[in-house]
Amino acid sequence: MNGGDRGCSMRPVHTHYRDTPEAIPDGDSSLGGVQLGGYWWVPQVTDVGSTAKIGPISLHMGEYHNPENKFVDERAPPKLDNIRKVSVIPLVFLIFYEVSGGPFGIEDSVQAAGPLLAILGFLIFPFIWSIPEALITAEMGTMFPENGGYVVWVSSALGPFWGFQQGWMKWLSGVIDNALYPVLFLDYLKSGVPALGGGLPRTLAVLILTVALTYMNYRGLTIVGWMAVFLGIFSIAPFILMGLVAIPKLRPSRWLVVDINKVDWNLYLNTLFWNLNYWDSISTLAGEVDNPKSTLPKALFYALILVVFGYLYPLLAGTGAIPLDRELWTDGYFSDVAKILAGVWLRWWVQGASALSNMGMFVAEMSSDSYQLLGMAERGMLPEFFGKRSRYGTPLVGILFSASGVLLLSWMSFQEIVAAENFLYCFGMILEFVAFIKLRLIYPNAPRPYKIPLGTAGCILMIIPPTILICVVLALATLKVMVVSVIAMLIGFILQPCLKHVENKRLLKFSVNSDLPDFREAQRENTVESSLID
Repeated sequence: MNGGDRGCSMRPVHTHYRDTPEAIPDGDSSLGGVQLGGYWWVPQVTDVGSTAKIGPISLHMGEYHNPENKFVDERAPPKLDNIRKVSVIPLVFLIFYEVSGGPFGIEDSVQAAGPLLAILGFLIFPFIWSIPEALITAEMGTMFPENGGYVVWVSSALGPFWGFQQGWMKWLSGVIDNALYPVLFLDYLKSGVPALGGGLPRTLAVLILTVALTYMNYRGLTIVGWMAVFLGIFSIAPFILMGLVAIPKLRPSRWLVVDINKVDWNLYLNTLFWNLNYWDSISTLAGEVDNPKSTLPKALFYALILVVFGYLYPLLAGTGAIPLDRELWTDGYFSDVAKILAGVWLRWWVQGASALSNMGMFVAEMSSDSYQLLGMAERGMLPEFFGKRSRYGTPLVGILFSASGVLLLSWMSFQEIVAAENFLYCFGMILEFVAFIKLRLIYPNAPRPYKIPLGTAGCILMIIPPTILICVVLALATLKVMVVSVIAMLIGFILQPCLKHVENKRLLKFSVNSDLPDFREAQRENTVESSLID
């Protein structure tokens, strides 16, 4: 049969046992291969007269099913062996800044619910949300040690359409999140520099800050990681001092103040949720981590301790050492608490720590967002130019797209940003939970260097509380946030088919990196070899 016969179009594929691309006709059984789990498995003859060696060909079903037989170019981009990988200590602080960055922004929890519920929230919420999310990230991130993270998880479990939706919603929520940090930065400085409260000076400050921090991301992830270490130490230090100064003034009875009838549940839950989520964001950088299969779980564990301590310690100091006035507890109030407890010098340190902390959160989030786009391009979900790296090994186009999104959204208020990103993030987490359980069910023997010490039933029970929390957060969203978020999701539903059409018409080039790991291969290799040899 030839390539012109009906049903026998030639499809280029890439073997894992040799670098020569090989064409396999549809339906041609003469090659002695079989199709299993979406992959072609064929005998590979290494030398004349030698025994056949069974090997997988990484052609996944659903990627090449268009009627015009358009296919994705699988030529891998140049290897970047000279790019330094991120080690455990910078990774801990990158996670710290992905999730927290310090207690800046938690003040609204006291205004919304009072000291007792605020303290209990940051004590209990990690068990309901943060720990399950961090555990899932550790298992899935070591199962898929590549850039793209949760996009790859969802795509592998639910297919490329839902993988793209996951990428779209998570990237958009990440960009919305990053638009918040210039707002927080200026909110903390405006008490000392009133001109930054609005108008042209504020706009110029946002622009200059965004450009400067974008350049940091351009220079390299290793630089960003060690910058995060320095910023983290500088940002935590004033709150440690504030807690020590507060000890003589502490009144434990102030921690117990609560009025259930005056709780703003929407603000309270959104503040908790925003300050304790995004543990999965670090997974989009897994391909840049040194030995991610062991480094990632360790870093997540240490970061979890650092984040919870970084919230509870200053919250206990601030609410226990000064009389309560809930209306004053808005974003930026910790600088006033520092002045009351220790004087102007500590206030300036807290304000400076806030500014630097927001810088750390910005560069960490932008790294995650931009490497996610690079990972999606390497999987053929986005045009090839999204996978372009700078001479420093950083995703150039991804950084520019993420920075542009931040500038477009920086006009939003603090609470609008938090509510909008939480809404989109919730839908993304639902897809992650479904993908996590499905992969446990259909690929139970796939290699998982770190595996949650629970069976599938235990994992289902583990994600029930965070799923309930997601439903509550979604139900409490305002109509404006719901409408904007749903429109954003619908754009994703339209965008993915449009990109497939562009790919089929060859208007833009799409490519799949053939060096990406294939978790299915390790699970199935022995079984398939035995069945084919028999």
